Amino acid sequence: MVDIRRIRVRNTKSVQQGGVAYWMQRDQRVQDNWALLYAQEESLKVNETFSVVFNLVPTFGTTTLRHYDFMFRGLKEVEEELQALSIPFILLQGEPTKTIPAFVKEHGIGQIITDFNPLRFTDLWRQKIANCIDVRFSEVDAHNIVPCWIASPKEEFAAYTFRPKIHKILGEFLTVFPKVQKQSIVRGFTSNSIQCGELHASHMTNETVLPISWIRDGGKEGRKNLKDFCDHRLEQYSTKRNDPNENFLSHLSPYLHFGQISTQRVALEVQGSDVPKEAKDTYLEELIVRRELADNYCFYNTNYDTVAGAHAWAQKSIKEHVSDVREFIYTKEEFEKAKTHDDLWNAAQVQMVREGKMHGFMRMYWAKKILEWTPDVQTAIDIALYLNDTYELDGTDPNGVVGVMWSICGVHDRAWTERPVFGKIRYMNYNGCKRKFDVKAYVEKYINNESQSLF
Repeated sequence: MVDIRRIRVRNTKSVQQGGVAYWMQRDQRVQDNWALLYAQEESLKVNETFSVVFNLVPTFGTTTLRHYDFMFRGLKEVEEELQALSIPFILLQGEPTKTIPAFVKEHGIGQIITDFNPLRFTDLWRQKIANCIDVRFSEVDAHNIVPCWIASPKEEFAAYTFRPKIHKILGEFLTVFPKVQKQSIVRGFTSNSIQCGELHASHMTNETVLPISWIRDGGKEGRKNLKDFCDHRLEQYSTKRNDPNENFLSHLSPYLHFGQISTQRVALEVQGSDVPKEAKDTYLEELIVRRELADNYCFYNTNYDTVAGAHAWAQKSIKEHVSDVREFIYTKEEFEKAKTHDDLWNAAQVQMVREGKMHGFMRMYWAKKILEWTPDVQTAIDIALYLNDTYELDGTDPNGVVGVMWSICGVHDRAWTERPVFGKIRYMNYNGCKRKFDVKAYVEKYINNESQSLF
């Protein structure tokens, strides 16, 4: 049984006679998916068909061909797995506030279930749909291990206030998953067949940001990557994760972002791995506490991507330094094309454009320098989020939002020593990076003749 605490009912309508539909959004996988499991449970109660619906929207933020390529191929895997379980998969295209209610009406759906995403525009979709349909609309947090609304009833100040709340109830939710069962009742649906090439051709998107080849998409590849991480990189994660020249990261963020692999599955595998406790604890702190804290911030703070979303101390400090003179000012286009005076920053930007993933340590330096080299803090936030969401495979995600807001506005951080432009926001500089890793080696890896052809 799916823990009822994972479920929020978004309207006051009752369950009607008819099939059960799971509107898959953020969690694009079959197994290890609490929302899908709940939909199957509900269908068995009423002895009706349960189907999975995915709605492809015309635009999704600054999403590019890079993101759609990764997603489409993962969805093809979802379709094939559902087909083997006799579960219909229906692909819709258009504005979900129109297509989902039309689907419910056309197929006589008795209730609809979806997964959880705290980002503002996706929540608005869900609420509009919940308000205009005549059947119960439920939302299941299948992305976080501890459901967002259970982990805390309010926006948390920092990791130190959130951590004890998570750890207190983590054991209640970090459990093994039941398997999705093959469906015995199938009536009234015709599944789509996802043809990735056709979807690419029909979907209008930014085709200048090309797919990447160093990482392969889909849940199967995500699980292979997870095993490789546990077997070969996790052991030294706590000591080498902050060196951009070393390869000791998990590389799981794209799979987690698209929901092709479950955070809970990753945590279970890491817990069961044969590596020192320190390494496991370090990784699980980031996977669980920090990642779920990002959802907490976006869920409870409606100003999550503006200066108004920062702590009071940070807003005060920002206001006090609004007129500080910047030594360098760059436009969005100059940042995007890595045309700054700083070879380390340029190398980080090139890595993101080329690979669709910037090393985590460099993301902090990269965002803080955007703060330093833009006319005001809100401009810095807007440029950083635009670049992150356009080029990072895990863009348009609460984790990315909080990464930018931590770097630029001190979200989940504390006040530091006062300095020009930054005020009391934590400062990072080139020399500090040189003390931590071989900056020259990192720059030489990304700033070369090949990098010029990216722009």
